[in-house]
Amino acid sequence: MHLQYCLSCYNEDMDKMQKTDQDYQKELSPELYKIAREKGTETPFTGKYNFSKEDGVYKCAVCDNPLFKSDTKFDSGTGWPSFDKPISENAVEYETDTSGGMTRTEVKCARCGSHLGHMFEDGPTETGKRYCLNSVCLNLLPEKK
Repeated sequence: MHLQYCLSCYNEDMDKMQKTDQDYQKELSPELYKIAREKGTETPFTGKYNFSKEDGVYKCAVCDNPLFKSDTKFDSGTGWPSFDKPISENAVEYETDTSGGMTRTEVKCARCGSHLGHMFEDGPTETGKRYCLNSVCLNLLPEKK
């Protein structure tokens, strides 16, 4: 898979976005705002990328930051698109999430800080990771053929 056209636009030293909640509310759809900025979640099996097998790069729907490559996506059976590793260790950030009476690892976009989903240590590949993400927080940039 040739993805250099997209990876070359990824800046390891990217600037963090500096926007207010009011800015995001004006710019984002109500659904994207609720999930990405208020840490909501999609109903399982309803997201546009849950069953997608298209090749390309998944980018942050809020700031266009490249996050995951399609060749790291797998069917976890959970109802959300799942990946075994980010495109780069600098693409995402992690935070402990103790909401809902459990402890999980929240995954956030490193550029804009938007909530993407959660990472679990039960993945089926050699990484042992399962990044379970909300489709609405992602935009797929298809591979150029």
